[in-house]
Amino acid sequence: MIKKLYDRIIFKYPIAVIISLLLAVGILGYYSTKLEIDASAETLLLDDDKDLKFVREVSKRYHNPNFLLVTFSPNDDLLSSNSLETIKNMSDDFLQIDAITKVTSILNVPLLQSPVKPIASLVDGVNKIEDGNFNKELVKKEFLNSELYTNTLVSETYKTTALVLSLKDDEKYRTLLEKRNSLLKLKREGKITNEEKELLNKTIIEFKKHRDFTRAKESHDIQAIRDIIKKYDSNGTIFLGGINMIANDIIGYVKNDLLIYGSTLVFLLITILWIIFKNLRWVVLPITICLLSVVSTAGILGLFSLEVTVISSNFISLQLIITLSIVLHLIVRYRELNNKYKNASQYKLVINTVLSKLNPSFFAILTTITGFASLVLSKIQPVKNLGLMMSAGIAISLIIAFIVFPIILIFLQKKAEKNTKLKQATFALIPTCIKTVEKRGSFIIVSSILLVIFSLTGASKLIVENSFINYFKKDTEIYKGMKVIDEQLGGTTPLDVIIKFKEDKKVQQKSTNDEFSGFDDFENEFSQDTNNEQYWFTADKMETIKKVHTYLESLDEIGKVQSLATLLRVGKLLNEGEALDGVTLALLYNKLPQEYKNIILNPYVNIKNNEARVTVRIMDSNPQLRRNELINKINKDLEELISTEYTSFRLSNLMILYNNMLQSLFDSQINTLGFVIVILFIMFLILFKSFKIAVVAILANIIPISAIFGIMGWLNIPLDIMTITIAAISIGIGVDDTIHYIHRFKEEFKHDHNYLNSMKRAHESIGYAMYYTSLVVIVGFSILVLSNLIPTIYFGLLTVVVMATILASALLLLPRLLIIFKPFKKVV
Repeated sequence: MIKKLYDRIIFKYPIAVIISLLLAVGILGYYSTKLEIDASAETLLLDDDKDLKFVREVSKRYHNPNFLLVTFSPNDDLLSSNSLETIKNMSDDFLQIDAITKVTSILNVPLLQSPVKPIASLVDGVNKIEDGNFNKELVKKEFLNSELYTNTLVSETYKTTALVLSLKDDEKYRTLLEKRNSLLKLKREGKITNEEKELLNKTIIEFKKHRDFTRAKESHDIQAIRDIIKKYDSNGTIFLGGINMIANDIIGYVKNDLLIYGSTLVFLLITILWIIFKNLRWVVLPITICLLSVVSTAGILGLFSLEVTVISSNFISLQLIITLSIVLHLIVRYRELNNKYKNASQYKLVINTVLSKLNPSFFAILTTITGFASLVLSKIQPVKNLGLMMSAGIAISLIIAFIVFPIILIFLQKKAEKNTKLKQATFALIPTCIKTVEKRGSFIIVSSILLVIFSLTGASKLIVENSFINYFKKDTEIYKGMKVIDEQLGGTTPLDVIIKFKEDKKVQQKSTNDEFSGFDDFENEFSQDTNNEQYWFTADKMETIKKVHTYLESLDEIGKVQSLATLLRVGKLLNEGEALDGVTLALLYNKLPQEYKNIILNPYVNIKNNEARVTVRIMDSNPQLRRNELINKINKDLEELISTEYTSFRLSNLMILYNNMLQSLFDSQINTLGFVIVILFIMFLILFKSFKIAVVAILANIIPISAIFGIMGWLNIPLDIMTITIAAISIGIGVDDTIHYIHRFKEEFKHDHNYLNSMKRAHESIGYAMYYTSLVVIVGFSILVLSNLIPTIYFGLLTVVVMATILASALLLLPRLLIIFKPFKKVV
């Protein structure tokens, strides 16, 4: 049937087929220009994370504007005239950028302790450095000891300060995001109507259009900020930080990986092909097929709006490598037939090459697709997208390879492959493997058992833990900036404790505040009245907030803690050592100028919802940090410390969302591996129609794949969004060798029914194709070490190691197991 397809269509109308194919690729090439990159924080979140909804609700309730952070470590003293002038000039320059609404620095924050003034004076305003009348020693003392400014605006070392660049609020972006997410939720729950589906599609288009416009403007603004920073480089060490900057830079890294590393990989592949074959046709033909496949896949991604993320940024490398491995098997088979049947016509050589490799190639690609498709089981959308895009891409590669390869060869004249045996003989790997399988079978088995032990012990040490700062190389601006913020300005990853109060007469009676003793009945009648804030600031609430604040400060992994307790501590100092009462706090809440209220009150109190917020920043660079353990500990301790029938709490913010994603990786790894192994075993049964062969094939793949977990465990490489994909991908790619080898071994066994001779002939034929393809895969993935993203580097290195292990297994363990179990029948 396949032969008829080639004879009646592909070989009969080759020009028409090629033109049709090129036309289809051209159309997809147009859509490839629409390929988009998404580096937003949402790409690291779970689809169905219940905490995500709560985080979004909390962000609406508290004054929490988007901002960028510029850290400045001046050459002179922080309060020297040169340093202050530099800060002022930088601030003025930053304010010329339309997106920046305000610059908060040591120049314009209220000086509450320089000198200490009565609390009532806060209502009328306080001095600032920019006013020009300040005592340098008192200001220095305040910055080093103030609950408000130490480790946030000024480092404990007094060498670094921060300029907070407040950004314009993008209401349209937030509205479209919420609208899109609510419709997507209905779609996931199966409750969406046809009208809502249409609205969802329109919203997605509108959201992406606005997002792309916003990103282009953000990129321009960030570059403008960096240009300003360069002007002042000689005055000190300056770094830019913030979520917007990180997202912008990551997009640059992803584009870099897609373009520069993709083109570099093509150059390396051309070099390898020339070294192996020293024949122009065996360089041009496979590279052409690879490029056609990559363009087609990119076009499909653009057509269906599948965006490239950090996780899928290496899809071009994967596509090139897998496509080339398909073509290499065809080339090696064609050359083998050409040397064996020197009088055969070009048509016979080509059709026999195609027919002999189609079946094993089809199943090999099917297993690779299975490996990638298993990623769809993940709860992380970008991981799902990687599985979908690579599954589609590999299928495209198979189709293009088996159309273009035979047609081009039919057009080309038959050409003798000179000195093939001599060239093959120079590769010592295959002869060495033959000798090892034949004479050192016990060594192979023992080594495999030791590898399993190594893998199991290493896997027991495996952790799901990674710091976001460690996603970047140490010489990148992201890493340097985050390091300064983390170590000198109070930490990076935010965590919130939201304390919810439930008003009750019993609670009010416990109040030790005399100011409220006569208002119990009145407050019960008008509880939650937001026009009577003084009835909210009770002693019990203040005591609860202080307990939580003090507890969190005691934890080593936590940097800066801020809450209403911060104001209470400062207020006590300003109030001659007397704690602030509810009336004073209510006065501040009502009368304090808005700019000060946004700093010391609104981020920490929401009277309307009867709750308080304690903000925490985690020391992300702390090597001892274990997020899940820390979160569990905080939950357990706060449950004992403050949780009553009248008070509850919940942890929120990025720390929780990121930890949820990390913890899901264990389940995802088990699900994906289990899925792949079961499906592959079934496919082996269908393909080889033998339980023994299926067991042998699975063992030959599981044992080398397990080495990944051993290496990661022993080297303390954590499971993260990139490394979780390695096992599924590697087993999908690596099983190709298994299928090709068993298929060839079976063919060779038919000649003399001798397992040892069959092994030797299989090694001397398909063994070289496996060697070439593995070499291409190893070199191809090694190019990923040039990325600025550490997870991508780990992905490249670990894949190189596992592919080398898989090759060794296919050339040593697999044939040895076939000889031991003898699964083939002698009757053909």
